Parts: sequence; structure tokens; C-alpha cells
Amino acid sequence: MTGDERRTEILKELGKSTNPISGSVLAEKFHVSRQVIVQDIALMRANGNKIYSSNRGYYIHSSLHGEKVSRVLKCYHKNEESQEEMQLIIDNGGEIDDVFVYHRAYGILRADMHIKSRYDIEQYQALMKDAPSMPLMEVTSGYHYHTISADSVEILDRIQQRMADRGFLAKLSEYEPVDFWNRENSKEKNN
Repeated sequence: MTGDERRTEILKELGKSTNPISGSVLAEKFHVSRQVIVQDIALMRANGNKIYSSNRGYYIHSSLHGEKVSRVLKCYHKNEESQEEMQLIIDNGGEIDDVFVYHRAYGILRADMHIKSRYDIEQYQALMKDAPSMPLMEVTSGYHYHTISADSVEILDRIQQRMADRGFLAKLSEYEPVDFWNRENSKEKNN
């Protein structure tokens, strides 16, 4: 199998999967090293393929989310309230696509999360508990953003209202850009 053929097959695997696929799993399937897969992913991204990565592997956003709508919410809370925040979003029908911060000196620092269940929250919490590093939100003293996906604008409205009621939403500062990045899958932005 040539490199081009392998990359075509990798795209097919990612396109039909409903879960992220790790580089190790892809390496084993295609009988190459994990580093070859990393290089393949980089080449495919350079050729315009929208391949995302999370701590659980690679995915193509549309294969996991279908025709969902999304909204960016600016959040603020203490680190020990992270689980409550995530459960509020999930329990009201949303998925947490990412977390990012806007730092005055460093700009946008972003990490994919792809959290869609309480199990995913538990896994995330376990990783963070054992990790020597701190959550991204601590870089900006608890202020952070989430891109939330849902099946409808009404669900996003409900999530935003419940987040506001709980005191987890924060207002944008004048130095923050409103359009954090131009992502095709981002259909709405937080006001």
C-alpha cells in the first residue's frame, strides 16, 4: 500500500467512525509506526482535510457531530467547580467540543475536549487528577471559553441560560476578539 492509498483509507476510517481513533490503533491497522500516522495526519491537514485531535485520538468533526449548531460561551468558575459546569452542559443536551483561553500575551490557547457524557467527564477528571499540569483555565485565573454543540439553537439557549443562572458565564472584555477563529463548523458566537 502506498502512502497516498493509506491516507485515503485513514480518511475513510475517520469518516465512518463515531468515536476518535488513536494514532496507535491506526498504526496497528495499517502496519506502520505511530510516527508515520502522525505524518500522514499532518499531510492530510495540509491538503485541507478537517481532521481534529483529542486526548482520545483523531476525528473528522462532521462524522461525530452531524448537522449540529455550536456556540462559544465565556465561562468563569473555580477549578473545583469544573465537574459541575461540565455536567450542567451535558445534562442539558450539549457537548463540549473544546476549551480555550484568550491570553493577552499569548493569544488563543486551545485544546479539544469532545465531552458528550458523564463518563467522558469522569475520564477527564481522572486524567487531570493524575496530571502534573494544571487546567488551561488556571492560566487566566478561571476565565475560559467552551465551544458547545447541540442539536438545536433552543438547546444552546437553555444551556446558556442555565450557565448564567448558576453564575458560570462571564462577559467579554473590550480587549477580547468576538470572532475567536474562523471555523466552518461554528454557526453561532456568544454575544
